[in-house]
Amino acid sequence: MRNDPASLAAAVLTRVGGPANVTSVAHCMTRLRLCVADPAAVDGEGLRGLPGVLGVVADGESSLQVVLGPGVVVEVTAAVRIQVDEVTATAATAGAVAAHTRVGESTAAVQPHVGDLPAGDPPTGAAGRRLKEQLRQRNATPFKTALRRVAAVFVPLIPALIGCGILAGINGLLVNAGWLPGLTPALAAVASAFMALIAVFVGYNTAKEFGGTPVLGGAVAAVVVYPGVAKVTAFGVQLVPGQGGVLGALAAALLATRVEKWCRGRVPGALDVLLTPTVTVLVSGLVTLYGLMYAAGVVASAIGTAANWLLATTGALAGLVLGGLFLPLVMLGLHQALIPIHTTLIEQQGYTVLLPLLAMAGAGQVGAALAVYVRLRHDVSLRTTIRSALPAGLLGVGEPLIYGVSLPLGRPFVTACAGGAAGGAFIGFFAMLGDKVGATAIGPSGWALFPLLAGNRGPGMTAAVYGGGLLTGYAVGFAATYFFGFPRGSRVAAPA
Repeated sequence: MRNDPASLAAAVLTRVGGPANVTSVAHCMTRLRLCVADPAAVDGEGLRGLPGVLGVVADGESSLQVVLGPGVVVEVTAAVRIQVDEVTATAATAGAVAAHTRVGESTAAVQPHVGDLPAGDPPTGAAGRRLKEQLRQRNATPFKTALRRVAAVFVPLIPALIGCGILAGINGLLVNAGWLPGLTPALAAVASAFMALIAVFVGYNTAKEFGGTPVLGGAVAAVVVYPGVAKVTAFGVQLVPGQGGVLGALAAALLATRVEKWCRGRVPGALDVLLTPTVTVLVSGLVTLYGLMYAAGVVASAIGTAANWLLATTGALAGLVLGGLFLPLVMLGLHQALIPIHTTLIEQQGYTVLLPLLAMAGAGQVGAALAVYVRLRHDVSLRTTIRSALPAGLLGVGEPLIYGVSLPLGRPFVTACAGGAAGGAFIGFFAMLGDKVGATAIGPSGWALFPLLAGNRGPGMTAAVYGGGLLTGYAVGFAATYFFGFPRGSRVAAPA
């Protein structure tokens, strides 16, 4: 039976120290992302033991990711936000009432400060946010912080990438078949419009994440895709609209945020509303035109060239490494660092050749889970978990099987990686033969990736190679787990 989102949200909040301890709420495809003011108040074991929680990933001392699965995570996140907002509003109202009843005291006298909070009381509102920021700066490594912030920029774009990618694939099939010629131009417009303006969305999200004014970030990033840039020459080369793509938009919005912050600290308040936006857009826009677009274009071209060279010359080895290492990246939540690379390849070539290789990790996971199901015949609880998680695994959602099956058992996680490596090597081998397999969008995996497949040898060959990779991953993951996934000489029994 499916858990009620509100009940599950309440249970999660109870085990993270209550709604007052939560300072930030977000979600991605499968994970609820929370920042907490007091990490010591989080009951990690209790959180992992909740029905409906598939796993918990620590993302810095004050941040954590609660794996809930697709669909469910959206509903639970909405319920969590409601409960957190209710507590925040209540605390704000109580503070306002207290301020009015304390006649003769200044507003500053009744505002809580982080250092003044009593021990054991989770801070709320602005105080909680300040403390959360202090904890994050002190405990988060620069690498993890960078990945988290890049993910915050690109993860909200994934639903649109998926929807537009599927429509592009359907439109391609209709065009190749010669069907509905009156509809295909409209479908092409609907499918392509988002990708044509994705730089604007990246700029908006970047400024929002890094503390700038979102619309200024979007305005500067829009320069990258504006058709009029074709009249601009930089470094002796005429610019092309879209040059640098999402990388240029990301850099432009970061620069705009820095310029805006610099202006805010120096422009008189009376002139701030006029001068700050003007200087921000002018300076950042010119630097984008005469530097960032060219540099980002070089980097983007290098990424595409490197990906093509890697698959053409070392395809089998590259697939082996990428397919074998992707599960650990998913487990640690680091796989989202690849989103800008995928997006750059989709902008540049129409599809990303890396995603089908990485998707093989899920195939190895499915094969390993099936082997565990066969070997552990008497473990009713684990077999029930596998039966419930297997459909999601076939569709490319690997967290239920990772956190519910292979990772707790230990060895099956390693043998699942071996299956992913074998599937990746299979697809990489065909890439060396000239049969490239790519995906027109990111997000889906497993069998759900078939509608998004694209390549250079037609849809039939592309689907056949990808399907062969999945079957290889299933088979090797199953065999490796069946024969090597349990201690030699030990009786096959459920883990303690």
